[in-house]
Amino acid sequence: MTQLKYEQIADHLRARITEGEFGPGDLLPSGRELTAQFGVSRATVVKAMDVLRNDGVVVARQGAGFTVVETPVARPAGRRRTTDRVTEGRPFKRLGAPTKEAPSSQIADAMGLPEGAHALRRARLVLLDEGDPYTLVAAWFPMDVADACPRLGMKGPIAEGTTNYVARCIGRTPVKGVDVYTVRLATNEETELLGLSQPAAVAVALHTAYDCDGRALVCEEGVTPGGLWELTDRYTMGS
Repeated sequence: MTQLKYEQIADHLRARITEGEFGPGDLLPSGRELTAQFGVSRATVVKAMDVLRNDGVVVARQGAGFTVVETPVARPAGRRRTTDRVTEGRPFKRLGAPTKEAPSSQIADAMGLPEGAHALRRARLVLLDEGDPYTLVAAWFPMDVADACPRLGMKGPIAEGTTNYVARCIGRTPVKGVDVYTVRLATNEETELLGLSQPAAVAVALHTAYDCDGRALVCEEGVTPGGLWELTDRYTMGS
């Protein structure tokens, strides 16, 4: 599918940010520079920046233009009906370096992996506004996706978000999501990271995103303390 001009500009800037050309707090090229570079109107550049703002990638600085966000946001697992990372996102911290390991049977089944197959695991701790732990998320990527998207295997956040980054690298985007919710007791590691006392009940959201061919792009397991977890559904009733 042919990209619109504002989408091309947004993707161009995402790539430069992700590859480290622009770091947190850095000023991006001005609107005048971008209009000249891409041969577009000022309105097209503004639309591109609006896309990046909604992605949580940039912020506007009065009188200065746009800068790369200093504190990226991430969303809990599941409930991906929209792509608005800013509204649904929260501050987070990355936990350790990504690792290649065999996921649980439930995650392997969701991703369509054979028994014992490895996947790439990236873990993050999503925080409440005051900085306390909110939910622990482990994102699992099939090795064909991880191998084609090298930054997934590196430490640190991906400013544009993994969905945009994967789509840019391999051209595959999520078209279907499946969320499964369960309740269980927290493991020792989860108890420590979430600041709980054992025994502790946690809600588990297992979110899997699939492309148009039904192949898994990522499976996220989000673990949230029972006292913090809430699910609200709004829907019409009657005929």
